[in-house]
Amino acid sequence: MPHGPDRTGNGAVGTSPAPDSFEAEVLALLPSLRRYSRSLTRSDADGEDLLQDCVEKILTRRNQWRGLNLRGWVLTIMTNLYRNGRRRQGGRSFVDIDDNDHLPAAEIDDDPLQRSRLELALNSLSEDYRAVLMLVVVEGHSYQDVAEMLNVPIGTVMSRLSRARQKMTSLLNADNVVTLRRPR
Repeated sequence: MPHGPDRTGNGAVGTSPAPDSFEAEVLALLPSLRRYSRSLTRSDADGEDLLQDCVEKILTRRNQWRGLNLRGWVLTIMTNLYRNGRRRQGGRSFVDIDDNDHLPAAEIDDDPLQRSRLELALNSLSEDYRAVLMLVVVEGHSYQDVAEMLNVPIGTVMSRLSRARQKMTSLLNADNVVTLRRPR
C-alpha cells in the first residue's frame, strides 16, 4: 500500500493525513500531549497509556469538536481521563520516572543532580498544582485557557500557579543548603 497524502480526504489507514485535516492537527499536538500525560501520571508507561486513551477518545469523538481551540479541547479530554482514572484507582501511589533520558531537557554541567532534584520537586506537588504549572509554564497556555481546560475559575488557576512556584522554589532552594562543620 503506498504511503503518502490521502487524496480522497477520508483518512484511510496506511496513508498520511492531509496537512489541514483534523488528524494532522492532532498529530502535531502529540509531543505536548506526551509531555503533559507524563507529568500528570509521573510515569512513562502510564503516560503513554493515558496518551493512547486520549487519542482514541479524540478520534472517536471528533464530531463533538466545534472547530475552535483544538489544543484546549484535547487537553481537557486528557485531564478528565486522568481524573476519572484516578477516581477509579482510589489511593494508588505513584513511583518516580526511572528512565527519562528521552524527555527534552537542557544538559546542565554545573550541577549533575539538578535534573533529579527538579523531577523530585515537581513530583512532590499535588496533581492540581502540577497540572496548572505544566499547562501554563511548560505548554504556554493562558490562565483563561487553563481555567477552561480544568473547569476551575481563573483565580484558582492563578492561585495554584503561584503556590506551585513557591513550593518549587522552596524545595529547590532547600536542596542547595550545604552544612559545614566547624574545624576542630
